[in-house]
Order: sequence, then C-alpha cells, then structure tokens
Amino acid sequence: MSATKTFRHGQILRLVSGERIANQEELRHRLAKQKLRVTQATLSRDLQELKLVKTNEGYKSGSGLPEEAATVPPLTRAIREFLLDLRPAQNLLVLKTPPSGAQPLAAAVDGARFPEIAGTIAGDDTVLIITPSRKARESLQKKIEAQVK
Repeated sequence: MSATKTFRHGQILRLVSGERIANQEELRHRLAKQKLRVTQATLSRDLQELKLVKTNEGYKSGSGLPEEAATVPPLTRAIREFLLDLRPAQNLLVLKTPPSGAQPLAAAVDGARFPEIAGTIAGDDTVLIITPSRKARESLQKKIEAQVK
C-alpha cells in the first residue's frame, strides 16, 4: 500500500470516527478541506478496503468483519493492525509500525482525543506522541496497552 493511500485511509478513519458523515460526497468534501482530492471511485474502493458501511449514524465498521470486529473502535483496530512496539522515553511515547503504518495509527490516536496528548508526529514507521509530563505518558501508555489485549 502506498504512503499516500495509507495516509488517506488514516484520514478517512479519523473523520468517520470523529463525526457523523452521511454520504460519500460529504466525506469527499471533508477530505478536500484537508487537501486530499479523491474521485468517487477511489473513495468507494477505500471504504470497501476499510470495511466501512453506511448506517443511519454515518459510516461504521461493518459487513465482511466478524461480529466482534464490527464493534471494535477505530483506535483499537488501528493498534491491533499496525502497532509492533511501544517504547516510553520520559514524557514521550514512541510507537513502531510496519512501513506505511504510522499515518493511520497516528490518525486513530488523534481521533481518540486523549487528554494526555500534547501532540503527535508520524513518519513512515514511527509515531511520536508527546505528553506534557512523565505521569501523563504513563497514563496514556496504560490506555494504549489495554487496547492491545
């Protein structure tokens, strides 16, 4: 998967997990506001690959997934799919992913809106999470580790 596609998938997951998006056209407009221009065909493929379905409440995880996986929040799904290693460093948390996995994982982390996070930076295979203190990092680390189980 290309870095652009991976980034786009991460942004789609962040958008649909953070708010109700009624249809593909609305999702295309939201992506365009972030300077991500996609055709309807590409967006349709993305939604299918992400296994997102349109419901009365907007896009949700759905068909094609086992029933339990359909109820898994986007952050949990991203952590289980992309997180390889978690490394604490003072007030920083470093998340290691496979190549091209950092963008969707960072988007899911940002979408979860943890109060402990001051900011995130994502590269190709590394997400750096910055917290205001070591105590905040420890709290966040426990929350992320709990998602893996």
